[in-house]
Amino acid sequence: MQTHFTPTQLSDPRVAEAEKILRKCVHCGFCTATCPTYVTLGSELDSPRGRIYLIKDMLENGRAADKEVVTHIDRCLSCLSCTTTCPSGVDYMHLIDHARIHIEETYRRPVLDRLTRGLLAAILPHRKRFTLALKLAAFGKPFVGLIDKVPALAPFAAMLRLAPEKAHEPTPFTRACTHVTLAAPKGRVAMLTGCAQPVLDPGINTAAIRLLVRMGVEVVLPEGEGCCGALTHHMGKEEAALASARRNVDIWASEIDAGDLDAILITTSGCGTVIKDYGHLLRHDPAYAEKAARVAAKAKDITEYLATLDLPELPANGLTVAYHSACSLQHGQKITALPKTLLKKAGFTVRDPAEGHLCCGSAGTYNMLQPELSGQLKARKVKNIEATKPDIVAAGNIGCMTQIGSGTALPVVHTAELLDWAYGGDKPEKLASFKDLPSP
Repeated sequence: MQTHFTPTQLSDPRVAEAEKILRKCVHCGFCTATCPTYVTLGSELDSPRGRIYLIKDMLENGRAADKEVVTHIDRCLSCLSCTTTCPSGVDYMHLIDHARIHIEETYRRPVLDRLTRGLLAAILPHRKRFTLALKLAAFGKPFVGLIDKVPALAPFAAMLRLAPEKAHEPTPFTRACTHVTLAAPKGRVAMLTGCAQPVLDPGINTAAIRLLVRMGVEVVLPEGEGCCGALTHHMGKEEAALASARRNVDIWASEIDAGDLDAILITTSGCGTVIKDYGHLLRHDPAYAEKAARVAAKAKDITEYLATLDLPELPANGLTVAYHSACSLQHGQKITALPKTLLKKAGFTVRDPAEGHLCCGSAGTYNMLQPELSGQLKARKVKNIEATKPDIVAAGNIGCMTQIGSGTALPVVHTAELLDWAYGGDKPEKLASFKDLPSP
């Protein structure tokens, strides 16, 4: 793609990076076939190629974002399916990130939109605030029908529908501490506790830690670690996202410097994609660039690390699992076969739903900010999952689990929970009615 940026414009390193990305696009349109919003809406401007044109025009002409640009950029899920498909290697992830920051800096959203985004940014990344918000949501749930009658309040209705029946309080597996093994440790890892996941489902990290400790791995939950920054990052709130990243980098770099830290494990793939990108996010910060790169290099999805432990192969247990490959895992981190291989090794029969490359519609805060589109994508995803006639749905991302779980009666659990159960751990709470697995 030809570009016409001025030397002055290119002196801004962010614009210079965007220009390099834009020049790689050859207008082939392969991305349109795998873009969830294009497949759903059929509009060129709601495809990656269409959004690239809008971003180019906005940046090249030095214009503030306008309503049309914002509408189509906001509809992007950042699922990154287009990057998997693109034959030219267009770095769409960093381009759309730059566009969102530009929108946040130059566009004044309507009051209700600003309020919604401000609330999400102020609540979700903070465990105590999020816990309180979920408790208060119980009082609002009976009024969802009334709220639905006001279209402008659709995001608030979506929040209430997605809110679980209860918020979980801190457990020994969500507090800062070190989980040690009975014998000499075979490895030592840190694990992200995060923000929303321990409130929504602390059983995920509990299962992962139990399994790791039984396999001889010491697990450190450092004091002070928190939100990875993904939630604010994808809303274009750059400073808030970078503040979260810097806090975690400081903490994890100290753990790395202390020695013998094999990896930083993440059980939420949406967080993992951003943490693995810390080196890029903080590349222009002289105080953090090197530290952030070291932290990013240590980051691994839980399944990446479990695959190195040589877990034993178990006999078939008679349970069929539909594996939902979270976009942030398959497109963002390029981890596709590994989780399924681990589940098969643990004795589960694994099935791939049709259109596995298409997003479920969760995408961080997308299912609250774009509830109509998100609902259409959820219905499509659930239909494909249920068509495989599974006993259980497995996924590696809390957002996907919440989204899919709100649309099906099938139990939706984390891959790590199933692996922990198969290798001698407790049965996941959502599988209370299922038979016990034979001891490995």
